[in-house]
Amino acid sequence: MESVDNIVEEIDRSCGDELRLEGPSINQKSDIYSSKRKQSLEARYVYGCIFLITNILAWLFRDYGHKLPQCLLSKRVCGAEGNNCVDAGGVLRLSLGCFIFFSFMGATTWGVHKLQEVRNSWHSNWWASKCLIYLLSIAVPFIISENVIQLYGEIARIGAGIFLLLQLISMIHFLSWCDSQWISDLQPNKCGLFGLFLSTIFCIASFFGIIMMYYVYALDSTCIINIFIITWTAALVTVIMMVSLHSKVNAGLLSSAIMGSYIVFLCWSAIHSEPPMEKCNKRKRMVDRDDMTTILSFFIAIGAIVMATFSTGTDSNSFQFKKNEVQSADDAPYNYATFHFIFSMGSMYFAMLFINWQLNQPTKKWSIDVGWVSTWIKIANECLAASIYLWKLMYPLIMKGTAISHEEFVQNANNSV
Repeated sequence: MESVDNIVEEIDRSCGDELRLEGPSINQKSDIYSSKRKQSLEARYVYGCIFLITNILAWLFRDYGHKLPQCLLSKRVCGAEGNNCVDAGGVLRLSLGCFIFFSFMGATTWGVHKLQEVRNSWHSNWWASKCLIYLLSIAVPFIISENVIQLYGEIARIGAGIFLLLQLISMIHFLSWCDSQWISDLQPNKCGLFGLFLSTIFCIASFFGIIMMYYVYALDSTCIINIFIITWTAALVTVIMMVSLHSKVNAGLLSSAIMGSYIVFLCWSAIHSEPPMEKCNKRKRMVDRDDMTTILSFFIAIGAIVMATFSTGTDSNSFQFKKNEVQSADDAPYNYATFHFIFSMGSMYFAMLFINWQLNQPTKKWSIDVGWVSTWIKIANECLAASIYLWKLMYPLIMKGTAISHEEFVQNANNSV
């Protein structure tokens, strides 16, 4: 009997050895997946730094590229008196190089869903090779003819518009997340008081922002454009609040308060992008001085561009048509192709901001996104944001009414039969 037990033990040990030889255990696999997931999440910050470096290079080429030889950068835009020249061509070429790099990364990581895939390592590692590809991508546009660069500038306007639309979708997704976290009607175990506190803060911020814009940017009755823009924004915020609190919608106040604050911010940003007019602006702008405030504001604007692109790129769940609720341990933490696609659109977006959405108009040093074109694009973005959010609020009600009408139609048809 003892010999039989010894034989069984030897068989168990041999089977265990064979299993260990065949592959790692479950705990080892979990550690491997955890390490790869951490590398994938850390890689996002490296790509963000690459995008930031490209933005800084674009600024250097725009404001100081005119000092380079004419053969390198030929697209220079100067003021009316031939001074204050900037190099718009350098911005477009660097934007094209950044677009090429992230488009290449998106194409090579298309369809990667598992951490054990080889291309997952390509996304998260191999930085020496990718730095070389980045340098080549940046260098190639500088040997392309000026006509191609001008064509890219026209296409970049469309790409920048797509980026703004993706940013709005990400914002709507963020509002849905806020509702799911802090509205007590949906989840009783969540803190409803904190959601009420946030709603109050954002409502006060929206109201205070509108009052301050009237005080700063609409002092005179001749400032018709500013008065119209601010009044239109106030009307949009009011409509959003009323629809959100309507008994048939009952979407709560938190998401509408955040969206109202966002719309007020877009309104302020649009008015802030207007060409300097001291009569309609109590805060006189130092447009001819490179003071510390102007320089600090410029770098804050660059940081805002990078953060907007990074936050939109990492929110890949907002752009999925099919939501996968259950994820396994070896699933990629985000969609790599979507991440790189948004960064490629962001490269077009920062190009438009640096040249004020115009290819042949001069701009001043230490300025970004200034001009009437920039102003009206932000106003259009504000209207689009309000329209998308209102549609999100009313869509369930419309679909419910459609379903009821369909049921009544079926019932009437049965009665007639």
